[in-house]
Amino acid sequence: MKLKRVLLKLSGESLMGEKNYGIDETRLFEYAEQIKEAQQMGVQVAIVIGGGNIFRGLKGSTAGFDRVKGDSMGMLATVINGLALSSALENINCKSKVLTAIRMEPIGEFYSKQKAVDYLSEGLVTIITAGTGNPYFTTDTGSSLRGIEIEADAMLKGTRVDGIYTADPEKDPTAKKYDEITFDEIYNRNLKVMDLTATTMCKENNLPIIVFDMDTPGNLKKVLLGEKIGTLVKN
Repeated sequence: MKLKRVLLKLSGESLMGEKNYGIDETRLFEYAEQIKEAQQMGVQVAIVIGGGNIFRGLKGSTAGFDRVKGDSMGMLATVINGLALSSALENINCKSKVLTAIRMEPIGEFYSKQKAVDYLSEGLVTIITAGTGNPYFTTDTGSSLRGIEIEADAMLKGTRVDGIYTADPEKDPTAKKYDEITFDEIYNRNLKVMDLTATTMCKENNLPIIVFDMDTPGNLKKVLLGEKIGTLVKN
């Protein structure tokens, strides 16, 4: 699979690195270096990043927050992460743009497909924040939507584990890794890769997903070079 344009989905939790909360600068700069490598290969990189290291809307609603306000807080958390990543990229001379699904100029430009595609075509790393701009949607769904909109060749889901397993490998030592799996198998086996809305959107719009370990420096480049690391999900 030749990847010319990708949507890289990063989790907010991964940005915590060794910390219990917030942003681990070491992890942030490791990510920035990997993203710069991808850009230097000529790959167009759009990024959607979660906000779980700062605030999770769903957890907030169980703690007494109104769900809609909680989700709005979660969306703002993704903007903070997007700005941090953009800053880390600029620091190593990798040009980027931050787009937001909720109007908040001058923090970021208001998202539109055309704007994102134009920036990608110019070789800028394009960081798309604030989810879909709507409550009740996760950043997984946001990344599926954006990946489909910008006509990405694949969604790369960077996680702490090196692919999809039969069970949680951090809890079950007998869990086996899939090299390839179909969207239907994910449904039937009830594997927690992404939420169902996100998975369905990728399936119906034929957007393959590669789940891989982003926390090991160099892995993003390996995925883009077509090395068989991680798990490929397709129809």
